[in-house]
Amino acid sequence: MTARQRLLLAGGGHTHVEVLRRIAEERPRDLAVTLVTPEAAAAYSGMLPGLVAGHYRPEETQIPLAPLALAANARLVHDRIAALDLRLRVATLASGTLLPFDALSLDVGSIPSMRMPGASEHAIAVKPVPAFLDAWDRMRAAAREGRLTTIAIVGGGAGGVEILLAMQHRLREELGEAAPRFALVTDQPRLTPQHAEGVGRRLGRLLVERSVVLHLASPAVAIEPGAVVVEGRRRVAADAIVLATTASAAPWFAAAGLAVDDRGFVHVDAHLRSLSHAFVFAAGDCATIAGLALPKSGLYAVRQGPPLAANLLAHFQRSPLVAYKAQARGLSLIATGPREAIVSWGRFSTQGRWAWRWKDRIDRGFIRRYAAPREPASAAAGTGGGEG
Repeated sequence: MTARQRLLLAGGGHTHVEVLRRIAEERPRDLAVTLVTPEAAAAYSGMLPGLVAGHYRPEETQIPLAPLALAANARLVHDRIAALDLRLRVATLASGTLLPFDALSLDVGSIPSMRMPGASEHAIAVKPVPAFLDAWDRMRAAAREGRLTTIAIVGGGAGGVEILLAMQHRLREELGEAAPRFALVTDQPRLTPQHAEGVGRRLGRLLVERSVVLHLASPAVAIEPGAVVVEGRRRVAADAIVLATTASAAPWFAAAGLAVDDRGFVHVDAHLRSLSHAFVFAAGDCATIAGLALPKSGLYAVRQGPPLAANLLAHFQRSPLVAYKAQARGLSLIATGPREAIVSWGRFSTQGRWAWRWKDRIDRGFIRRYAAPREPASAAAGTGGGEG
């Protein structure tokens, strides 16, 4: 390994926590690691619905990054990348700081697209998670004071439905019959199109039973104060609007000259290495693997941790890289508000309290895994209920 090789990890997401854990185990010599992230902890997306519903405390759903960085002998910088110079191999941070690197790994996630007119002014995005949780606290306060009586969720994927059911459960627990009413707006003709039809039917029944107004096949075209405007200029009234829509990519990927897909996400090969720059790797929601149509979900980001860690070390050691192999059928455990969940596995689906207990056990195990960075290496797991 070349002396003082510099590895820059951008983002403290689901994949990079595993990279840090592996580096802490292997202690590679002469490798200087820097982690750049604006957050002090990695928020595990699989537990976000449970946190919103009131089943968890915030600290139970987060992985503190400082202990992981310390164990990996990595420098931790609380900032975010604003631009890249890939010719000089220098990252410019939002603060203006310049960070040189020899290899770069991207795990900065994605956010719901805010390109819809009025979205950035009049809607709340489910990501980044800290900003959403702050907004959620304000929404609960407004509901208690009677200033918020209707809430609309835009997005009919598993993540949007989970968040709606979690919010509704929490507000009903706190306010009873005075809780706000909910509506769900989606451009799709059915719910959760990335899952089997049985999952969508189960969720549809739950939503109807819980008096949620469904607006299927209703593409949102604009957000106005107090309304979602759908195709045909019809308006869905709401005091608060939450976006859980199609993910969007950081604009600086394409601006830097990285190969990107048609939505702007970093295009990588089966080794999670950039198609255009062999010293750049990317994983999780911010990456698209050539030839694979994977959803933007924490379920897949978690599983990319071990091969990404192996390939980053192999890159410096000039060793062969290993391929990431996506699971043929991803297991999803979709929370439904109370301590219940729906199981989605291929074409199979079922539901019950036992599914929540299973999900809870898996999710708590995932968090515990990173409380002890020196545990023996093994394949990571996660439930990845919603898009992550």
